[in-house]
Amino acid sequence: MRYCAPTDAWGGIGTWSSWEGHTVRKNIGIVVIGLSGFLLLIGLLTVAWAPGKLEKTPLDVDSVTRLEGTVAKVDSSTGELGETQPVLATSITKIDSNASDDDVAVWTSTSCVVIDEDDPADCLEGTDPRLVTASTDVFATDRVTGLAVAGDRYLPAGASSGEGLRNKWPFDAEKRTYPYWDGTLGAAVEATYDREETIEGVQTYVYLVEISDADAEISEGLQGTYSSVKEIFVEPITGSILNQTDDQQRYLADGTQVLDLQLAFTPEQIEAGAADTKDNIAGLNLITRTVPMIGFIGGAVLLLLGLFLATRGGTPPASRTRATRREPVGVK
Repeated sequence: MRYCAPTDAWGGIGTWSSWEGHTVRKNIGIVVIGLSGFLLLIGLLTVAWAPGKLEKTPLDVDSVTRLEGTVAKVDSSTGELGETQPVLATSITKIDSNASDDDVAVWTSTSCVVIDEDDPADCLEGTDPRLVTASTDVFATDRVTGLAVAGDRYLPAGASSGEGLRNKWPFDAEKRTYPYWDGTLGAAVEATYDREETIEGVQTYVYLVEISDADAEISEGLQGTYSSVKEIFVEPITGSILNQTDDQQRYLADGTQVLDLQLAFTPEQIEAGAADTKDNIAGLNLITRTVPMIGFIGGAVLLLLGLFLATRGGTPPASRTRATRREPVGVK
């Protein structure tokens, strides 16, 4: 006895299940294509939008920068330079968010240099013999380039932002010369790229500022000459200053030296600044590099997969060639 499995009316086994499988694959493919479009859109948005929004000075900056070094200043009783003593310097820098806007940051900066004797405060009264220098400044800078912005729109009466860079470099700093503001001279000077150097695992560009025997107001109401050699260590992606050294001398008009000052960021300041900068770089790289890469590569892969699934195999049953119906084989 023989038995043949009955065929369907179209002469094939499982024809409908094959077509249904194709339909499921096609629907999944459409969904995958839609997901690929979403990823590609995310990639485009982060490339076109994120740098302009993220590569700006934030408006919540309220920082304290600490430096240390040595100083020798003129002894008023002898008229000669006194002994060298340890000094501490503190710079408090804060953005006025109410005066700032989407393009410009308005800053208030207070700086003091004091002799490190008897546990001094960050800044001292003008009559305190331990006070070396003290200054307060209000200025405005472009939130992208870091360059000074002039105009009464941002500054109080009598304030001047001056020229050049003030307290940071632009994002994506280059190996070139930048104008840099010198408060003692009241003018911008050249900050020339000198070399690369690694600080606490962070690669920096080092810029050199050299001033020699320039006429200046060396103290309030007192004219003389001023010399300075500064090295400014800048992390180029964020424009953050991770260290700054200053070797500075001031002289009276008759050539008498009244100040010999050396300063640099404290080790603790350098370590904290490097850690913050690493975090900032990681955040920028995530948004401006990693996310676009995931969007473009992942979107392209999903697009190809979706097209493959949506177009692979399967033909509607109605389009198949109708087979001749056969009678079941009976029992012989």
